[in-house]
Parts: sequence; C-alpha cells; structure tokens
Amino acid sequence: MLAYRHAFHAGNHADVLKHLVLSEVLRHMAEKEKPYTLVDTHAGAGGYSIEGQYAQKKGEYVHGISKLWDAKDLPAPLARYLEPIRAFNSGGQLRQYPGSPAIANLLMREQDRLRCYELHPTDYRILDTYLSTRPNTQVSDKDGFSSLRGELPPPSRRGVVLMDPSYELKTDYGKVITAVREGLEKFADGVFMVWYPQLQLLESAQLPQRLKAAADAGVGAKKGWLHVRLTVQQQSDSRAFGMLGSGMFIINPPYTLHDELQECLPYLVEKLGQYDGANFLLEQRAA
Repeated sequence: MLAYRHAFHAGNHADVLKHLVLSEVLRHMAEKEKPYTLVDTHAGAGGYSIEGQYAQKKGEYVHGISKLWDAKDLPAPLARYLEPIRAFNSGGQLRQYPGSPAIANLLMREQDRLRCYELHPTDYRILDTYLSTRPNTQVSDKDGFSSLRGELPPPSRRGVVLMDPSYELKTDYGKVITAVREGLEKFADGVFMVWYPQLQLLESAQLPQRLKAAADAGVGAKKGWLHVRLTVQQQSDSRAFGMLGSGMFIINPPYTLHDELQECLPYLVEKLGQYDGANFLLEQRAA
C-alpha cells in the first residue's frame, strides 16, 4: 500500500524480532563459501532517522531498540544483531535505524546477490541511492509478490526470501500464502521468512496455520519450519486494533536458529514486554 511508511515504526519491537531472525539467517548463509541470494519483497527505504518527525511521532523505538542499545547483559545472538545497527550509527549514539536492506548490506559479502523490491516512490529512490554502489544488487520499484517467481531459483541454488508487507490491505495475507506456495514449487530448498503482525483480526490469527499447511503441502519444505511470536502489549478492550506483537515464520530454517531464539526470547519478553502477561511462542517442525 503506497500510503504506508515504515519510518513511523522503525526500531519497534517487531523490527527487533524480524531483524534478529534476519541477522542470524544471513550469518548462517555466509558460513559456506558459495554465494547466496537474498530477495526482499517489501524492502522499504533502507534506513530511518530515529530523530526524525516520523519516528518521533509515535516513538515506537522507545519500547524496541532503545531498550537494548545500552544493555550489558545481551544474549550472544542479540549482541550480534546489534552489531550492524551500531555500524549504521556513528559516535555510539542511536540516531538511525537500518531497515532490512541496510542490515543485509552490512552482513552480506560482495559475491552475494541482493534483490530489493519497493513500490513507494520516495522509499524506492532513497533505497536505490543507498545501494547504488553495492555489487550484485538490483533495486526495483515493481511489486515484490508478483516478481518473486522470476527470482527463483537463484543461480547458485542458495537463497533467502524475506516477505514483510504492511498488511494494511487484508489481501496481503492471501498474497503471502500464494507467494510461499509458488516459491516452494520453484525452490524447495530456499529459506522463506515471513513476518506478520499480531492483531485482533481473523486473518492475522489464521496466517501461521495457513503457512504451516503451505510448508507441509505439495513439494513441501525440505528442512521443516520454525514459528516464533513475541507478544508485548495487552488488548485494552474488544474494539482494540493495535499491534499486540508480531511473529516470524521461517521455512527451511538454519538448524541453529531454534536454540538461538530460545536463548533470546525470555530476555526480549523481560525487556520489551509492556504488561505483566508479555510472552513468547517458539515451535518447530523438523523435516
């Protein structure tokens, strides 16, 4: 949806969970010398000013990245997650928050291929400029969902797909399922990561189950799936529509990811939880 700007939400609890997973997956992919491809279907602007009017309007980063920035007792995976964010800032102060393309740029090797899709014209121009000097990179203002099939399978047969639409349109839920099914048909070995918001909506509640069915059906996921959810806010009443938390569904996850998240999630509940009932869910199905 062209009205959506992630700058309002940069560095919030959902970004922490999403980019923690992204960081660990990309580090795992880099353990092998053979190059890999990352396809980011909803890339955004690449970076966001924490001090700018958008981020300051809602201040969501205050209950997200700011809670971790000066912490001294971070579990190792969270400390690794913070490394590219610190590199994105200078002087030791948190002024900017990197989006997924910037984190990828800081973690990927020159031989690894990066493919980014972003429809918002302003964010597309910012991202295209930011990544203009990176080798093996293409930034496109085409629809990421419809373009994904053309990216799979990648030349090296090693690849990661990140899908994190805004879900402001309910049709995004169905598009995610279709993209996952079609992606697995073309590239059953690929790592598919889907972010979703935890909302008081039927579509949001049903999405993890639909993703499980998609991962298990047809060609199927060769290495199983992993589902993680972090709930940080409490529904205030039956009419509340705010985001209570968020989740990540990973198909063909690295074998190390479950234990890495298990180490971090109790810490994130303690640091990012905004009510006494804050909690997490971590489930996995091996191949």
